[in-house]
Amino acid sequence: MGQNLAKKIISSHLVAGSLTTGQEIGIRIDQSLTQDATGTMAYLQFEALNLPQVKTELSVSYVDHNTLQAGFENADDHAFLQSVAAKFGIYFSRPGNGICHQVHLERFGKPGKTLIGSDSHTPTGGGIGMLAIGAGGLDVAVAMGGGAFYLPQPQVLQVNLTGQLPDWVTAKDIILEVLRILSVKGGVGKIVEYTGPGVKTLTVPERATITNMGAELGATSSIFPSDEQTLAFLTAQGREADWIPLTADENAEYDESITIDLSTLVPLAAQPHSPDLVVPVQDLTTIKVQQVAIGSCTNSSYMDLMRVAAVLKGRSVDPSVSLVISPGSRQVLTMLAENGALTDLLDAGARLLESACGPCIGMGQSPSSSAVTVRTFNRNFKGRSGTADAQAYLTSPETAAACALTGYLTDPRTLGAYPSVSMPAQFRYDDSMILPPGDPQTEIVRGPNIKPLPIAPSLPASLALPVILKVEDNVTTDDIMPAGAKILPLRSNIPAMSQYVFEKIEPEFAAKARSAGQSVIVGGQNYGQGSSREHAALAPMYLGVRVVLTQSFARIHRANLINFGILPLTFVHPEDYSRIKTGDPIQLSGLQAAIGSDEPFAITIAGSDQPIWVQHTLTKRQASIILAGGLLNQTKTLN
Repeated sequence: MGQNLAKKIISSHLVAGSLTTGQEIGIRIDQSLTQDATGTMAYLQFEALNLPQVKTELSVSYVDHNTLQAGFENADDHAFLQSVAAKFGIYFSRPGNGICHQVHLERFGKPGKTLIGSDSHTPTGGGIGMLAIGAGGLDVAVAMGGGAFYLPQPQVLQVNLTGQLPDWVTAKDIILEVLRILSVKGGVGKIVEYTGPGVKTLTVPERATITNMGAELGATSSIFPSDEQTLAFLTAQGREADWIPLTADENAEYDESITIDLSTLVPLAAQPHSPDLVVPVQDLTTIKVQQVAIGSCTNSSYMDLMRVAAVLKGRSVDPSVSLVISPGSRQVLTMLAENGALTDLLDAGARLLESACGPCIGMGQSPSSSAVTVRTFNRNFKGRSGTADAQAYLTSPETAAACALTGYLTDPRTLGAYPSVSMPAQFRYDDSMILPPGDPQTEIVRGPNIKPLPIAPSLPASLALPVILKVEDNVTTDDIMPAGAKILPLRSNIPAMSQYVFEKIEPEFAAKARSAGQSVIVGGQNYGQGSSREHAALAPMYLGVRVVLTQSFARIHRANLINFGILPLTFVHPEDYSRIKTGDPIQLSGLQAAIGSDEPFAITIAGSDQPIWVQHTLTKRQASIILAGGLLNQTKTLN
């Protein structure tokens, strides 16, 4: 049998392990990206490796998250990032140039290459035929230093697309349908590979919408073939030399397969507060809408916003609705300005935001109290908008535009003829806001908010820890380490940022953790889903969390816990979750021997003679990281 596309790229980049599902592999990384909410810490970690230059083919530092400069912190960090990029051989995308995934797709992505990024939506690059994976900043730092990226060999899930989308049904509706079928846990441990005749009907921007939101499945990555559509996109970007044809073999094998007939889809919406609570928009039309936000790395492409402009042209936004639009890149914004579409948007009553992440991460434009906000974003977790009681619905740009016009959740098929928008023969590209690497003698600029990198202690032979917090299923990294305009500027200051760990769930968590000295957190299924932010591991480590015991983990967060020396354990018997409560003293004995073994081991609650069986499922490499107190400690020991 032949190979699928995912395994072809992995095979050509494999440096450790074999393609046995579930076994740890190491792959060579060609490209890396960071964004400013994670990049400062990633480059502090790269500095700690004491290397003169990055060793990847290409590394890019983007500024797109923290562009709201309400104090000195963000501007200081941007100066740090620019100086680091110049010194270590990294391209620097200046503030205002656009969202990392949109710009990388436009200007840097190459079919067949591997890309690792310190943002969970890095798999956007799969829309252009890359194997693109989100990871914690420390993993990105190691990859920039020439180290392999390690992960369990994923299963490959085939999504076979047939038919063609009807009018007013979009790529966003495809990925919402996949989420409806598989859930936010359905992609864990898997690469989602799109195949079938329906693929050829989708442009690269449409494919990128789908691969972007594959992160919401918990998937390691998502990927489309590199074909005529890919060539057309790269040619329009002036990068046809970067194209190679790349597809799965005709007789390729897959671990699982589902088929979606595109012609049967209808406009969909994800209801609060999870991207997989998906229903047809036509079932929601009595719901009043107060805000509509169009943009994010999912749906801010030129094609997306041209359709929105066509829907809004000659019409007016309902007076009760605030409509905000964030173009995904300067390229998108300038093209809209040149062809008049920007005027159509503004004349309809839209408010124009910067080409940045903005409202998607709670960075401005928080909706009013108890508001319904319709967003073209990828996540609608409770409180992520910046308003705790807001109700966020996720839809396509076309559906969002319809909602803005009517003031209600609206099926866009009620608007009449579908506007025809074609891929331009040539995009307007201008890379003057992407600074190439500079002088290795550049002095690094460090503002007062940039604090030294915390390091965990090595693992002792035994631990006696109180359960500082017990949480339920699907706890997100937003729950663990909130974002937003107040907290994100502290991302390079872990002592200050740690004050907000679990603030939404347990406001006194930080104080209790400091008082306990060392502690354990207990969780349910899919602990740590969502953003790749390693601060959700780093800040708890700083507060003394040594162990997280759950029923299951999200991939990136588990890797981040290991990287920062926090031991991730799972229950052998999931029902034992109910036996533990907050405040219980947990005894873990013989830890070093247990970590050195693949066998489950027993822990106890003080005062109980009934053991609780747990397992670590660490590879030998990961076990050595935990024993050392984290990846940086281990790397320094090896060097």
